[in-house]
Amino acid sequence: MNRWTPFEWIAALRFLREGRMQTGFVIVAVVTGVAVIVFMSALLLSLQANFIKRVLTSQPHIQLIPTDELARPLRPPLAAESMAAVVQRPAQRIRSIDQWQTVRDQLLSWKDITAVSPTMTASALAVRGEASRSVTLTGIEPEVYFRIVRVPDLLIAGQARLLTDDILIGTELAKDLGTTLGDKINVTAATGTSLTLTIAGILDFGNKGPNQRSTYVALRTAQALAGLVGGVTTIDITVRDIYAAETIARQVEASTGVTAESWITTNAQFFAAVQAQNSSNTLIRVFVGLSVGFGIASVLVVSVIQRSRDIGILRAMGTTEGQILRVFLLQGGLLGFAGSIIGAAAGAGALYLWHAVVREPDGSELFPLLLSPSLFIYAVLLATVTGVAAAAVPALQAAKLDPVVAIRG
Repeated sequence: MNRWTPFEWIAALRFLREGRMQTGFVIVAVVTGVAVIVFMSALLLSLQANFIKRVLTSQPHIQLIPTDELARPLRPPLAAESMAAVVQRPAQRIRSIDQWQTVRDQLLSWKDITAVSPTMTASALAVRGEASRSVTLTGIEPEVYFRIVRVPDLLIAGQARLLTDDILIGTELAKDLGTTLGDKINVTAATGTSLTLTIAGILDFGNKGPNQRSTYVALRTAQALAGLVGGVTTIDITVRDIYAAETIARQVEASTGVTAESWITTNAQFFAAVQAQNSSNTLIRVFVGLSVGFGIASVLVVSVIQRSRDIGILRAMGTTEGQILRVFLLQGGLLGFAGSIIGAAAGAGALYLWHAVVREPDGSELFPLLLSPSLFIYAVLLATVTGVAAAAVPALQAAKLDPVVAIRG
């Protein structure tokens, strides 16, 4: 040991070496606890990222829709009238967002918004021969919309091309209509307008419902079918921070006067599940941290009892209470730090192994592997601080020992 090494470090390391078995047990406990924290935190973070990716790659973060039409009485009820007029909610017809070009340009100037895409959505009937299916037509501008929903990634045949007479359909719809690439289908909208479109690509949304109903056409084509030339029924938006989508949606609604719905609102149950997962992760960290802390504290309490004579001799030789206090605090910190380094590596290794073993049926990864450096820093700091905190009571107990009583035993 270097002669310039402080007394507290010399005493702390010597006590740890002399109680090798106790030191080993504590380090194993810390390694286990930190490995569990790193493994569970990284696993839950990876699974959560995978869930969010699956949800948000098929829908915008925020969607602007026309404000509902409301019926109003022609005049207020008179005092002499015994019954007020009953106003029923009118059926909502397909309407365009007023001044949508102005709204789009306004949103493009917001620094929190990364993409804005006007779209037209309408119901239609797809017919080929005697087969017919009800579908949802989504008219898009591909160069903008594909930045929001990665439609090209869903292609299993053809190409994401949308000329005026092109259409992209799902796998189930193609099977139901008995069609393949290049075939023509007749699409009739609720307005009675009918067009013959060519299948340019077949998509797999990963869900039977969308594969049966969802179709994409050029924005001009959808406008012509819906009878709203120059109009759009929705404006789709992506934002930089997905968790701030609800706040930004409220700001957009206040600024533009157009109803805005965020993915957090439309997927309320999913978002609640994500929040519950975060809470579970926090509880795991807390309880593992407490178990590690109690383990370190219990061993150091025993160490104080076993070394009470040594502590008494040190005090009689002039060692201050503060030095004795720091000796045991250092022991707790060293145990936590050493165990956290090994535990973080063990947790990361276990996650790599789990990621390699657990795969999808087709051999692809079940979840993306996300190991943030901040997670390791957090785990090491948590274990070290927990070790120091756990050593506080034994350290105070050791510092307050009466030298005479301690030497007598």
